[in-house]
Amino acid sequence: MSILIKNAYIVTMDKDGAGEIPNGFLLIENNLISKIGSIDSIGDISGDNSGDADSISADTVIDAGGAVLMPGLSNTHTHLGMTLLRGYADDMALQSWLETKIWPAEANLTAEDVYYGSLLGCLEMIRSGTTAFCDMYFFMDETAKAVDAAGIRGCLAYGMIEFGDLEKGNKEIAMNEKLVRDWQGKAGGRITTMYGPHAPNTCCQSFIKRVKEAAERDGVGVHIHVLETEAELNYMKENFDMCSVHHLDAVDFWNTSKVPILAAHSVWMSDGDIRLFAEKGVTVSHNPVSNMKLASGIAPIQKMLDAGVKVTLGTDGCASNNNLNMFEEMKTAALLQKVGTMDPTALPAKAVVEMATVNGGRVIDSMTGVLKAGNKADMILVDTSKANATPIFDVYSHLVYSAAASDVKTMIVDGKILMQDYNVLVMDEKEIMKKANECALSLAERAKAK
Repeated sequence: MSILIKNAYIVTMDKDGAGEIPNGFLLIENNLISKIGSIDSIGDISGDNSGDADSISADTVIDAGGAVLMPGLSNTHTHLGMTLLRGYADDMALQSWLETKIWPAEANLTAEDVYYGSLLGCLEMIRSGTTAFCDMYFFMDETAKAVDAAGIRGCLAYGMIEFGDLEKGNKEIAMNEKLVRDWQGKAGGRITTMYGPHAPNTCCQSFIKRVKEAAERDGVGVHIHVLETEAELNYMKENFDMCSVHHLDAVDFWNTSKVPILAAHSVWMSDGDIRLFAEKGVTVSHNPVSNMKLASGIAPIQKMLDAGVKVTLGTDGCASNNNLNMFEEMKTAALLQKVGTMDPTALPAKAVVEMATVNGGRVIDSMTGVLKAGNKADMILVDTSKANATPIFDVYSHLVYSAAASDVKTMIVDGKILMQDYNVLVMDEKEIMKKANECALSLAERAKAK
C-alpha cells in the first residue's frame, strides 16, 4: 500500500533535515515515509524531469491543495474514559470536585463505560489532529480495544492507587503487569504500555519503588502525576519534610538510565526540582488548560526548557478540560507562559509545536513526531483555505495562534488513512456518540443513586 501526498506545505519538524518545504510531496510505502521533498526535486527522485508529482506512482494520491502537512500531535497525558464526564462537574474547588463528584462517579464505572468513553475520545482525537496519546485510567483493556479499533497510537498505563495498603498494592501492580503482558506491542505496534502509579500522595514511597522495578524488568516506562497542586506540595512537606520530587529521588525513582519517566503536571516545581529533572532526563507533560480550570497553578515551563528539561503537552481528562483539543493546548501553553513570566518572548510558537510533535513523539514512539524518510507515517493535513488562515506569514505562529482543531482535514496513522477531507473512515461516528451518551447518562444516574 502506497500513498502520495502532493502540493503540500510540509512542516517536517526535522532540525537536521529539510525543515519546511513550501511546495512539497511525501510518499508513504506500507507504514513508513519513503520519500519527502520539494516538487522541484521530483526529477532527481523519479527520473522524470516534468516536475509533476504524478511521475511517482502510488496506490492513493492526495492533493493537499496547499494545506499544511505536519506530524500528528501527541497528547502525553489524559484519561480517555473520562470523556463520559465531560461537563459533569465544573467550576468547583479541586477537593470538593473529587470527593463529591468524580470519585463517586468513577466508583460506578463499568467496562462498557470505559470502552465507549475511549472510543468517543479516539473519535475526538482523530477529528482534532491527535495521532498518539498517553493514558492512565481504569479498565485499560477496554481502552486498548478502542485504540485497536480506531487506528491511532496509544501508550497505556493502569492508574494505581494504594494509600500504603500492601494487599491493595499487590493487586494494583498485578493489574498493570497484566496490561503490559497482554497489550505491549499489539495492534501492529500501535499500542505500547507503561506503569502508572497515580501520585506520591496516593501511593507510598516503597510501592512506587516496586513499580519502578517492575517497569525496569518489563522494559517499559512509568507515567506518574507529580506536584499537580500546592496541596500535594504542602502534604508532602508536612508528612515527609520534603517535596514529592525529592521524596521519590531518595529511592532513585527518577533515574531514567533503564526506562523513561513521564511526569504529568509538574506545576509546583522548585528550581532544584527542575535541575534534578534535567539531570535525570525526566520528561514532563504540561497540561495548561486543566491546570487553569482547577486553579492548580502555572507550571514554570520556560524555566524547565531553559534548564534542558524535555517538555511535552497533554490535555488531562475531559472532566477537567473539557476536551482533547491539542490546538487549544498549544495556544494556551504559549499564552500562559507569556503572562505568567510577563515576558512576551517566552515560549515562542515553534517551541510549542515541538512540544506537541517532536517531544511527544519521543515519549510514545521514537519513529514518530518528525516527517522524514524512514519514520512511521503518522501525520495530519491542516486546511489553509479558510478565513482564519489568511494570510499566513509564519506557519508556526499560524498553527499555534490561529489554527483550530476543526481545520484538521486528513489524518494518517501507521500508513493508514483514518480521516480524509473531513470524513472519518474508520468509525461509525453517530453510533459511537449515541452509545457514549447513553453510558454517560446511566453513569450519572448510578452515581447520584449512591
